[in-house]
Order: sequence, then C-alpha cells, then structure tokens
Amino acid sequence: MSPRILVAGLGNMFCTDDAFGVSVVARLAEQSWPDGVEVQDFGIRGIHLAYQLLEPYDLVVLIDAVHREGPPGTVYVVEAEPDPEPGPEVSMDAHDLGPDAVLSLVPRLGGTLGRVVVVGCEPADLGTGIGLTPSVQDAVQTAAQLVTDLVIGVRVREGTS
Repeated sequence: MSPRILVAGLGNMFCTDDAFGVSVVARLAEQSWPDGVEVQDFGIRGIHLAYQLLEPYDLVVLIDAVHREGPPGTVYVVEAEPDPEPGPEVSMDAHDLGPDAVLSLVPRLGGTLGRVVVVGCEPADLGTGIGLTPSVQDAVQTAAQLVTDLVIGVRVREGTS
C-alpha cells in the first residue's frame, strides 16, 4: 500500500514573504504526483489544516516562512516533534493558527500525528504587500526540490517508488 503524504503550503499571500509556503505549493502543483500524495495550499486556513490532519498520514510536510535568525532566503528542514498530549487552549482564530498551533490542536480534536517535517524559509519582510522579496523568491525552487526529495525518499523507503 502506498504511504499517504500531505504536502501543505501555509502563509498569507498579502504579507510579502509570508506567502513562501503558498508559492512553493504552487510550484509543486505543476508537477504530477503518485497516488497517495496530496499537495494543497492551506494559506491562512490553519483550522482547515488541523481538521485535514485528522486523516492518517505517514508523512506531513508543512511549508512556511519561519524565523530562525538566519539570512533571508535560508531554507530549513526541521523535524517537528508534536506533543502527544493536548496542550493549553489554542486560539480558534482560523486566520491566526501557525504550524505549532495547528499541530497542538490535532490531539485536542482526537487525532494523532505521524512524521511531520517543516520546510521553511527565513523571511526578509512580512509586511503588507504582494510578492516575495528576491532572496525568498530565489529559495522557492530550492524548497520545492527539498519537498520532492522528501516525498520520493519516503516512497522509496516504503517500497512504492
């Protein structure tokens, strides 16, 4: 059986580099994917992503702008370690749920998470505006290739390349 994989782009396309995840998913949506791989733009709909994560996935790849104090345009791959226990109350503002809040909401909704990987990019500007800054735009293809490599790696490990 093919592993189930969700690739989810996050971010606000009206806030400059916050649109990184959305931009990467747009690039990934241009290619064909094997059965069991879903590529979706969740944008600022974190609550929808939380409900989607109630489905069983072998791998979830979240793509988003992330602050890690590196130079703008730096791409990171981080293994998320979701807390198996529901944490404190999470704001239910559907437009203000970042990846950490989404992941902590899933157990509260009765779900469990498998492997979660975040592919993120250090933003240069999160202010109001449409379009990525040049350094972050340059990172889109790098991130798209990293996501593709992650998905192929899981499929090969599972024997379903």
